[in-house]
Amino acid sequence: MVEGSQQKRVVVVGAGWAGLGATYHLAKQGYDVTLLEAGSYPGGLVAGWQTPAGKSVEAGIHGFWYPYRNIFSLINELGINPFTTWTRSSQYSPAGLEVESPIFQDLPRLPAPLGTFLYTQFKRLPLIDRLSALPLLYAVVDFDNSDAAWRRYDFLTARELFKDFNVSARLYRDAFEPMLLVGLFAPGEQCSAAATLGMLYYFILAHQPDFDVVWCRGTVGEKIFRPWVERIEKAGARVLPKRRVTDLIVDNNHRVKGVVCGDEVFDADAVIFAVGITGMKKIVSTSPNLQSREEFRNLSNLGAIDVLATRLWFDRKINIPRPSNACFGFDATTGWTFFDLNALHDEYRNEPGTVIEADFYHANQFLSLSDEEILPIVQRYLATCIPEFRQAKLIDSSVIRLPQAVTHFAPGSYRHMLQAKTSFENVFMSGDWIINRHGSWSQEKAYVTGLEAANLVVSYLGEGQPSEILPVEADEAHIEVARSLNQTVRDFTKSILPEFWLP
Repeated sequence: MVEGSQQKRVVVVGAGWAGLGATYHLAKQGYDVTLLEAGSYPGGLVAGWQTPAGKSVEAGIHGFWYPYRNIFSLINELGINPFTTWTRSSQYSPAGLEVESPIFQDLPRLPAPLGTFLYTQFKRLPLIDRLSALPLLYAVVDFDNSDAAWRRYDFLTARELFKDFNVSARLYRDAFEPMLLVGLFAPGEQCSAAATLGMLYYFILAHQPDFDVVWCRGTVGEKIFRPWVERIEKAGARVLPKRRVTDLIVDNNHRVKGVVCGDEVFDADAVIFAVGITGMKKIVSTSPNLQSREEFRNLSNLGAIDVLATRLWFDRKINIPRPSNACFGFDATTGWTFFDLNALHDEYRNEPGTVIEADFYHANQFLSLSDEEILPIVQRYLATCIPEFRQAKLIDSSVIRLPQAVTHFAPGSYRHMLQAKTSFENVFMSGDWIINRHGSWSQEKAYVTGLEAANLVVSYLGEGQPSEILPVEADEAHIEVARSLNQTVRDFTKSILPEFWLP
């Protein structure tokens, strides 16, 4: 451990998965760490809070998928038990139930991606349409999460990708685009093909159990972040809410020496940014020192997506077959999910009525509506999926509007995203939108990039041990062979043909 006056000072900006992960590791290594959070509490968009009436609400429900190896390792280290058991899920359209997913790890394991295709129970989608996905496996093999692969596929839209590989229009409409609407939060024509392949592979196609999911038995803020922050503070770090960063102080050697929050200045030997794209753009807009760097100015080319989170209390118990459900086809460019909180959250297990969380992604058209306009729409959509909701009376509700809340992986956005290392030698980036080669997505990627940024600080300042980051599970043997053959052919082709298109 580093002693008192010799402690190196690190400032971390943003108290979500990335910022908490970086702060926790650096505090354990003896650094003097200050974590600055613009909001009123740690956790950012995944935290959750209580209403004045004492009811728990949050900015959408967040699942924890089977390949979240690093987050599950953290949970074990913290000695907490925040999760449900593995749950089954369904998919609905205005026509009714479309898909049921089993718990894949309970079934005989088949070579990827056969288990995903054979064990998923499609109610209406004909076999011929499902088989039309087979040519797409070439793109899955070709996309290996390398920089070259991202540059090959990032300018292509997801819709173009599926069309180019002759995926049937029905399979795209009824299966792949719904995955995009709740996975990348936008319709296919607005999603990068590279991000699409990365997301689909990580969550669904790489290994049979990858789509299995558990949920927090309450808000993530209460079940995970509160005990985690207590552990972080015991390790010596300061966690300061309501601190909005406005600028950096840079010395003559182009090193950052301080982080400015209005009238406060926090001295720093290293800085980690761990905020989303929208938050980072706000910081850049007030910071002349960040605006002086092209990489930060270019963040204005990146965007984010609107989310609407609703929580509804009904006057009676309604039988909901599965606790987590995704829905498509209700609005042309919006996906939504609904969750049975009586089944998932301890707080509502003995509730006399039904408590539902319904979250809408790419919810642009909803945010300008009043609560009184939104709630009947949500109940009508729920009743389309489960008719018993028609007779139920809504007795309480929460509506949370989240403009520009989640990362938009738009076509062509990769070239503007930041690496963990920046042109400031002691400023490092983390978050689910940062370029890295780990291969994870969403909350797991945010946490992993926080650990990666902490490791860069350890390397830069030369004190402490790096965090051990668990890699994603290795490709199955047949995928490794296919990727090796594909790369051999690609290398041979490049050796005999000129490079007509530069990446």
